[in-house]
Amino acid sequence: MSSGRKKDVLYLKILNTVISKNGKGELMIIETNSEKETWDLGFSLGEKACAGQVYTLVGDLGVGKTIFTKGLAKGLGIDEPVSSPTFTIVQIYDEGRLPFYHFDVYRIGDVEEMDEIGYEDYIYGEGVSLIEWANLIEEILPEHYTEIKIEKDLEKGFDYRRITICEY
Repeated sequence: MSSGRKKDVLYLKILNTVISKNGKGELMIIETNSEKETWDLGFSLGEKACAGQVYTLVGDLGVGKTIFTKGLAKGLGIDEPVSSPTFTIVQIYDEGRLPFYHFDVYRIGDVEEMDEIGYEDYIYGEGVSLIEWANLIEEILPEHYTEIKIEKDLEKGFDYRRITICEY
């Protein structure tokens, strides 16, 4: 029986879904054309995330990493406001269906700082981890993770984003 309410449906243009040539995993490229579409993509991944899932988030300043992260958190059932943990390295949200560990490693001086905050306890724990600027700690990333790269192309519009998702 229909409730009569229209559901928000996200339509994403999938440009490419292939097995990457380097053999590391699946590669998907998605275009979004608004903050809402970028948020919705994060939400969709959050709804599907499993315990132990690790996402790395790559993109220039102002590209939409925080918008994506807010969507992911909401998809995990987290209602509290989400902000970038730039000065604390990790922000913990534990009110959703799974704990969410949001890392921003932009300002770390040395990879050893990650040991000091108990990085491995989070990454190998029962929650979902998202690491911004993960390229700075590449040597300590787990063997399996999902990289999300967000890029702008102003020639295609101010809100256009090309989002590449690759499983490692």
